[in-house]
Amino acid sequence: MTNLPSGRILVVDDEPQIHRFLAPALTVSGYEVLRAERGDEALRLAAARAPDAILLDLGLPDMDGQQVLARLREFTDVPIIILSARDREAEKIAAFDAGADDYVEKPFGLGELLARIRTAVRHRLRQDNAEKPLSIGALVIDPVAHRITLSGEVLGLTRREHALLLLLARNQGRVLTHRQILTAVWGPAHTEDVAYLRVYIGQLRRKLGAELAALISTEPGIGYRLRELGV
Repeated sequence: MTNLPSGRILVVDDEPQIHRFLAPALTVSGYEVLRAERGDEALRLAAARAPDAILLDLGLPDMDGQQVLARLREFTDVPIIILSARDREAEKIAAFDAGADDYVEKPFGLGELLARIRTAVRHRLRQDNAEKPLSIGALVIDPVAHRITLSGEVLGLTRREHALLLLLARNQGRVLTHRQILTAVWGPAHTEDVAYLRVYIGQLRRKLGAELAALISTEPGIGYRLRELGV
């Protein structure tokens, strides 16, 4: 018998057809589904029912989804995946900077969305065990020992490269904006040094080798994502 994932998903969208489409698929995949069609309802359910992930549309009737996202992040750190027909780069960057874990444009494929949910939930679990060694194929990152090995050999990384790879690994599957990465690794005085970041990403890819380097995905105009193997 197949082991299904378990958890509670809050779907926030004012389009009934989205709920009719998603609810059966999420239920069959092992999730309990909560439904909200307004921002105030979403905030109430998120506080009262503690979902394991939230699917959030930006075009809600009572308040903008970006506002809902900001208010959710005041009291919860659960994965939030934006579902939106808005495809402007600025909207995506604003959502990621406000704390969204992923951004899926409408229309979307069900299989891809379910994979994004699984990745986001796994990312949350990794955060809860942040100091434990992280394994990505032949790569092992030990935050406590401050050591990264590839196929058992210590990987020769500079201090900045080490910090960059650790940040990406701790957020595996999640898009990190240029601003988020530069602030975390270089500090708030370097939030505009995107060209500098590209150089370090290039160096990191070369040292990781072809298979693992391909996992560092460039999100044009937004930032980078460390994908999971096979995803």
